[in-house]
Amino acid sequence: MVATKAHTGMTQYMKAKPTKWGFKLFVLADSFNGYTVDFVIYTGKSQFSSGVGLAYDSVMSLIKPSFLGSGYHLYVDNFYTSPKLFMDLYSMGIGACGTYSENRRGCPRTQSNALGKKDKRGTITWIREGPLVFVKWMDSREVSICSTIHPAYTGKTVRRRFKETVDNWVTKDIPCPQPIMDYNKYMGGVDLSDQLIQYYSVHHTTKRWYRTLFFHFMDIAATNAYLLHKELSQEKGDKPMTHRGFLEELTAQLCGVSVMVPPVKAPAQHLPVAISEQEDLKKRASYGRRSCAHCRETRHKRQATPWKCLACDVALCLIADRNCFQEWHQE
Repeated sequence: MVATKAHTGMTQYMKAKPTKWGFKLFVLADSFNGYTVDFVIYTGKSQFSSGVGLAYDSVMSLIKPSFLGSGYHLYVDNFYTSPKLFMDLYSMGIGACGTYSENRRGCPRTQSNALGKKDKRGTITWIREGPLVFVKWMDSREVSICSTIHPAYTGKTVRRRFKETVDNWVTKDIPCPQPIMDYNKYMGGVDLSDQLIQYYSVHHTTKRWYRTLFFHFMDIAATNAYLLHKELSQEKGDKPMTHRGFLEELTAQLCGVSVMVPPVKAPAQHLPVAISEQEDLKKRASYGRRSCAHCRETRHKRQATPWKCLACDVALCLIADRNCFQEWHQE
């Protein structure tokens, strides 16, 4: 969701989202680093006319074998998961895995794959239909997942805490299906992409709704450029720049300038200045006088002077027959 409350035909309201008002984007992102591979802006129902459904059409519009090829694994949430989508992706050489809802068309609703409320934590049931496997697992609540990549169970376990008595908690290992373990591991690409984009965003308040989208596109491009920079630096064995440093350098190059370096303060000049800042001319020679530091060290006398060094802040004599200012700085 790209936040905006502009009155356009594309503005959507989604109650369950942290950003409730805005433009809705369907995003395909890399699970490992959050690289945004492609995205589609939802402009309304008329945008997809296949008749299969919004979830199916949005995924198929992002999966382009011309540049993706085959052999990839796609992880989606329960909004997109459907047997037809997964079978069509399987025919393209792309495996898929995702949670699903009980009322989704094509999903099995038999008692052989059902879990009851009294089933123990770690209970697993599954049904296989060709390349599709439908798995249900009882954790703190029932979890349903569908996959064309995994077997139902490979013997792996996860650790969970159980309450044996009122004040006694124990940790046990319970069986966990392989699809759920991989789903939890790889189902964070879009969230990671959003997180990286929000770190250093160029978005700011504007009255032109199309500028909001343009700023978001700039954020996507800049974030992708930084991720590519990290990959190339690691291949070369170099230390990559920080995210902020990279964006500063990118901005400077786009503007045709160099990155601003904090100015170095010029060293203070050793100049004689009056100790007292009296506005009355008659009092400048007598008010604020201090003993000369050079006279104390060399002549062992306390000679009062109205002058001091601007840089050293040391009182020094400056008269015709006694130039302590010059002698002090020469030493």
